[in-house]
Amino acid sequence: MASKQNNKKPGQIGKQKIEKKSLINPKHKNTIWTVIVLVILGVLFVINNTREVPEEGQYPPNHIPEKVQGN
Repeated sequence: MASKQNNKKPGQIGKQKIEKKSLINPKHKNTIWTVIVLVILGVLFVINNTREVPEEGQYPPNHIPEKVQGN
């Protein structure tokens, strides 16, 4: 009996998978997201601390001010 060698590899039927190339190198994704979050937090911090503080309003009708002791 003759032995047959099967050199064929099982093929994939249908469309081939296309490799997606990401815009950002996966090695640097976490670093880039961290920098983006820190920049946004920095901008919000500056905006929050550079606004003018609104003037204080009137006290409630039944408010009794504390007595200040002077030394």
